[in-house]
Formats: sequence, structure tokens, C-alpha cells
Amino acid sequence: MNSGLIYTAILAEFNPLEPIEPAAVFTFSIWGRQVVISNHMFIVSVAMLFLMIFIPLAAKKNGLVPKGIRNLVESICVYLREEMARPLLKEQTDNYIGFIWTVFFFVLSLNLLGMVPSEKIIYLLTGKMNRFGGPATADIYVTGAMAVVVFFMTHISGIRRQGLRHYLASLAPKVPWWIMPMIYFLEVVTMFVRPFTLAIRLFANIIAGHILLAILIGLIMVFKSYFVAGVSIFSVVSLSLLELLVAFIQAYIFTFLSALYISFAVQTEH
Repeated sequence: MNSGLIYTAILAEFNPLEPIEPAAVFTFSIWGRQVVISNHMFIVSVAMLFLMIFIPLAAKKNGLVPKGIRNLVESICVYLREEMARPLLKEQTDNYIGFIWTVFFFVLSLNLLGMVPSEKIIYLLTGKMNRFGGPATADIYVTGAMAVVVFFMTHISGIRRQGLRHYLASLAPKVPWWIMPMIYFLEVVTMFVRPFTLAIRLFANIIAGHILLAILIGLIMVFKSYFVAGVSIFSVVSLSLLELLVAFIQAYIFTFLSALYISFAVQTEH
């Protein structure tokens, strides 16, 4: 009976959302106000520092023929520029390719860092519970912030390229005057909906994968069976490999849509 109660209590405390929930890792005061640094903010900072160090080292020229990591990074950059950005931005590609590369590698780094069980690694090394980890792109505030950056980048680029008056006039296609107010209203609504969908798409895909992984692991505690444990572990490993592919796909989709929205703003024929 006691073991049954303990087992019930364990199941009641099991929360598949716990690995992705934000948690405070640092707390300090500035000018009398308390500042809290969450695990997702920590991962964002780690990704930023990693890219600031890794990309310059990978891009460092050590010969005419790129090798190793440099070859990988250059191949990705060339593919993004020639196969994704140039068909959309055409002659404006070189003006925005730096931003596009930054978006891709930043989202990809966050996705990959979210798959690293840093909390468990630190626990094994120190024996202390911690929350120094978690998928930052499973936090709607993180994906929302990135979408807002894309939103401002898009419209500031359009205004700089066309001028405020012409840019506002170009938001709606050329249609008969009597339906112009309705079409213009829909275009303005669409303009503000795009960053919302951009944030939700990345957030939903990343959070769904991590929840599924947590549920599969939780099945081991529910059934307490060697067969279920074996199936769960195999499923978790297989799904983790799939999540690795999803990390690249979602980074590409976020970057592609960002480039697409910028092209809508800077191409005068739109």
C-alpha cells in the first residue's frame, strides 16, 4: 500500500512540460530592482557567445580550399545565398544576406542547444539539481522576440528602399478603387499577423517534440515493464534523431520566411 502511494505520488508529480518551462537560474539587483535571468535567457546568451567565437574561427582562411568546419559553414552560407535568398531578393541579396545568415545560425544554435541535456550533465558532474538548459525556442517570448526583430527589419528595409509614402502605397496590389479600402485593410492585418505566425510556427514545432520525448520517457514509470522501457528508449533515440533534422528544417523555414517578407518589402514591383 505504501509503495502504491509512493508510485501514485511520483506519477502525480510527473510533468512533461517541466523540461521546457522557464526557470530562474540567476537573480540579482540593479538600482534596487530585482533582475531574474531564466534558463532560456541563459541559453540565448550561450548561443550568442558561441556564434561570436565559432563563426569567425570557422571563416578564418587557412588556404584556398576550405576544409573541415570551414567547408561546412561556407557550404551552408553559399546555399542560403544562392538557393534561398537570391531568387527572392535578386539584386538586393548582398544587402541583406548578413542578416539572413545571422538568423539561420542563431535559430539553429538555439534548436541544437535545446537538445543537449546540460542539466543532467551538470547534475552528474556536481550532484546538484539545476536548470541550466532547456530549449529556448520552445519559449514563445524568445521566438516572439525574434519575430519582432524580423518585423522591424522588414518594414524599415521597405521604407529605406522605397520611401515611406511609396512603401505605404505598395502594401496593397493594384485593384479597382472600390475594393481598395478592404484590400488595404486586409494587407495591413496580414502585415501584423506575419510575425505572430512566424513565432508560433517555430515555438509549436519545438515544444511538441520535447513534450513527446518527455511523455515517452514517462511511460517507463507508468507501466514499469522492461518491454515498455525498451520500446520507449528506442522511440526516444529515434525521435531525437528526427528532432535533429527538425532543428535544421525549422531554422531554414524561419530564415526562408524572413527573407520572403523582406523581399515583399524591398521589391518595388510587389
